[in-house]
Amino acid sequence: MKTLRSLVLAAGVVALPMLTSGCIAPLSMGIATPVPVQPWVPDRIEERLKYKQDYRTPVMPPIPPGFRPLCEDPPDKAEILRTMQRVCRGVPFFYEEFRDDIEFTVEKMVDHVDPPRFIPLVGPAQVHHCHWKCTVYFTETVESCHPFPFQVKKRRAEVVYIDKDHLHVCVTAPDAQQQVIRDMTGVRP
Repeated sequence: MKTLRSLVLAAGVVALPMLTSGCIAPLSMGIATPVPVQPWVPDRIEERLKYKQDYRTPVMPPIPPGFRPLCEDPPDKAEILRTMQRVCRGVPFFYEEFRDDIEFTVEKMVDHVDPPRFIPLVGPAQVHHCHWKCTVYFTETVESCHPFPFQVKKRRAEVVYIDKDHLHVCVTAPDAQQQVIRDMTGVRP
């Protein structure tokens, strides 16, 4: 009787993990088993998919002879906020952090064009460097309600450097240059 009891116990110990794990387990919900997802995970995924162009280098038409291109595309407020360090998520009512009264200043630091060189997957091109210094002034609020309530407000400043470099295709012949410009801009005479 003792050996039968120990055999049944051993079989139960072996069978229990098999019945409660895996996708086809009879004691679980199978594929419909809910998986806990933190509330910020969808935001991170959406941000990665929505703002793909933030870190891509655009390829522009060639620079016409005698023309000096300028950096005319400063970073907008949304891009600066995405580049800044994120606010700590915290735990509601225990530790929460906010940014209020946000102000921006944008300064152009670098605006120059490199000489032509060969760039893989593009061909001969010039790199146009556009570097921006963005200073963000904001009021940082840290508050807690438990175990004892408090709120701390501090005026902060954070500096973010953004590079908006892009490539200009190089073409030597004037006829070929006009053809490349037409092909890249989609303008037909």
